[in-house]
Amino acid sequence: MKLKRDFYNRDGLIVAEELLGKTLVHITEDGITKGKIVEVEAYMGAVDKAAHSYGNLCSERTKIQYGEGGYAYVYLIYGMHICMNIVANREAIPEAILIRALEPLEGIELMKKRRKTDNVKLLCNGPGKLSQAMGITKDNYGDDLCGEALYVEEGIAVKKKQILKTKRINIDYAEEARDYLWRFTIKDNPYVSK
Repeated sequence: MKLKRDFYNRDGLIVAEELLGKTLVHITEDGITKGKIVEVEAYMGAVDKAAHSYGNLCSERTKIQYGEGGYAYVYLIYGMHICMNIVANREAIPEAILIRALEPLEGIELMKKRRKTDNVKLLCNGPGKLSQAMGITKDNYGDDLCGEALYVEEGIAVKKKQILKTKRINIDYAEEARDYLWRFTIKDNPYVSK
């Protein structure tokens, strides 16, 4: 069952944790790909020095974060990797959750073709990799996750004791925010990024 808007229109830290175990789905002309969400990072807007919307910065890139939750915030990093984020919280509260890793579930042959590897563990174990495997591009910016092509389904329930909270990755510039325990992973899942 597809997640409804109410799921997303809540505090980003709650949404981030509860996304673990859910299934990200992308339907394209090439086929359907699905992956279980096993690693995420929360970016908490105005108060978070690691967030693109820190200090309530509203730019062409971040404007989607200022609407209601449940939309795709997609951007390019290092000029080469696409990052898929899910907008959380209510209007005017710019929070987003970066999807960092998936456990491939469906469309694995298509993922292998897109990623040019047969190693299933390497298909979705990083934000750029999973976007490539799932066929997510900059054109998905602003997609409604309550729509028909890119969305999140109910998956498996992940108990609190199965969730590991750690520091986020590659945000050394973010001063004290680099130490916030806003990265959530499913403990011991082999598909979490390295």
